[in-house]
Amino acid sequence: MPASLNGQTDEDPPDTPVFTYVTINPTNGRTEMIWISSHETDVAGYVIYRFNNGEGYAIDTIYNPTATSFDTLWPYKDIRPESYVIASIDSSGNISPLSNELNTIYEDPVPDTCNKKINIHWNKYLSKPVKVTGYDVFASVNGGIYYLAGHVTDDITNFEFKNIADDTEYCFTIKAALENGLGSVSNKSCDVVEMQNPPDWINADYATVTEEGEISLSFSIDPGSEIDLFALERRDGYSGQFNQIAQIPGTEGEKVTYTDKTIRQDAVYFYKLSAVNNCNIKSVTSNIASNIVVNTQNAGNEIVLRWNKYQAWLGSVASYRIFMDTGNGFNEKAVTTPSDTTYSIYLPSVMYTLTQGKVCFYISASESGNPYGITGESVSDTACISIEETVTVPNIFSPDGDGINDLFRPVLTFAPSSYHLLITDRQRKTIFEIRDYNEFWDGSASGSLVSEGVYLWFLRISTPSGRNITRTGTLTIIKTR
Repeated sequence: MPASLNGQTDEDPPDTPVFTYVTINPTNGRTEMIWISSHETDVAGYVIYRFNNGEGYAIDTIYNPTATSFDTLWPYKDIRPESYVIASIDSSGNISPLSNELNTIYEDPVPDTCNKKINIHWNKYLSKPVKVTGYDVFASVNGGIYYLAGHVTDDITNFEFKNIADDTEYCFTIKAALENGLGSVSNKSCDVVEMQNPPDWINADYATVTEEGEISLSFSIDPGSEIDLFALERRDGYSGQFNQIAQIPGTEGEKVTYTDKTIRQDAVYFYKLSAVNNCNIKSVTSNIASNIVVNTQNAGNEIVLRWNKYQAWLGSVASYRIFMDTGNGFNEKAVTTPSDTTYSIYLPSVMYTLTQGKVCFYISASESGNPYGITGESVSDTACISIEETVTVPNIFSPDGDGINDLFRPVLTFAPSSYHLLITDRQRKTIFEIRDYNEFWDGSASGSLVSEGVYLWFLRISTPSGRNITRTGTLTIIKTR
C-alpha cells in the first residue's frame, strides 16, 4: 500500500534513473549494469528488468537508494543479445517509468574452413545515452592472451578473421568503444576449427590415346588430402577457355582416372584437374596434360612424321620414341630428343618389310625429373600412310664387277606373300630361278657369267592385300669392261 504523509497517500512515482552502461564481464561472464541514481529523498532502491518486445519483467530489486550498479550473479548463457531497463522505487512502493533500454552484445563466429577464415557477426550496442565510436575485435588462439585482431566503425557489425589453421581453438570477444571511455564487452565464444585438408599437390600423370581412339587421363593426388570430389576441365586447342567436362568422385586410392570419349582424332586437347572442397570451391589445381597427335606425309622417297610436343609435365620430356608397324605389329623404330617434333624415314628402307599396303606409326613420350617420383608416359594416336603396291623391273643390267648395277632384282614397295622369278634365254631355257624376293641375280649361270644380250623374265607375285600379279618382259645385259 502507498504510505501516508500527513494523512495524504503518496502516489507520485519517483524520477526515472538514467541507464548508462551494460556489459558482460569477460572474467566471470556475468552481465553488469551502471546507471545514474535518482536524487529524490524518498527513493528506496531500484528494480532491474529484462526487456523483451516492449515489455519488461523484473529480475531483481536493489533496496539501496545510493546504488548505481548491478550484476546478474549468474554467467551469461543466452544465444542472443539481452536487453534491460531500470526503474526507481520509492519508500511508498511507487515505481518510476522505465529507463532507456540498453542491450548486451552477442557475437557469433562462423568458421569458413573452405576459405580459411572465421566470419564474426554481432548486434549493435544501443548508442543512447552514450554514443558508440566503433567496435574492437579481440581474439585468442589456443588459450593465449586476447589481442586486438581488428577495429571497425560503429556502423559495421561483422569482421573476417583470416588465415585460420586446422585443429586450432579460436576465441573472440567484441567491445563497443564508447565516447565516455568505457567499453561494452560481448560474450566470449570459442571454437576448435577442423578443416577439410586439401591436397598439397595434384600431378597430371598423362593424357594418352587408347586403342579405341579415346583419351585416357590419370592424376595422382597428395595422399594427405581429405577431399573426395574433383572437377575435370578441358580446353580444345591452344587458345580459349577451359570448360568443366566432368565431376569425378575420389576413390580410396591416390589416383583419379577418366576417359574422354568426346574428342576428334586430329585435335589437341589440354586437361587439368581441381580438388573441390565441401564449399564447392576449387582449392588446388594440377598441372596441364595434353595428348599427342601425329601426322604422316609421303614426300618422294621419304615418309615424314610430325607431332606436337607433350605439355606440360611437372618434370620434363625425356625423349620421343617412334613405333612403326609394317604389318607384323608395332616395333620401336627410333628415339628422338625432347626438342624434336619431326622425323623422316627413307621409304626404300621399309618397303621390303611391308606385309600390308600401309605403314603405321605412333609416338610415345616419357617423363623424367618429376618432383613426386612419378614417371608419366603419353602415347599418341596412330597414323597410317598407304604405300602403293608397285612392281618395277629394270630392263638393263651390267654384271661386270664395277660396283654399278651389278645385281638384278625387281623393285617392290612391299613384302610379297608369295614370289617367283624366272629368267630364261631367248630359247626359253631357264638360267636363273628364285622364290625368295630378298635374293638377287648376279648375271651368272652354272657358275659363269652369261654373255651380253637379251634375256626374258617371268614374275608371279601375291601382294599383302591379296592381289596376284603376273608380269613378263625382257632384260638386256651389257658389259662396260
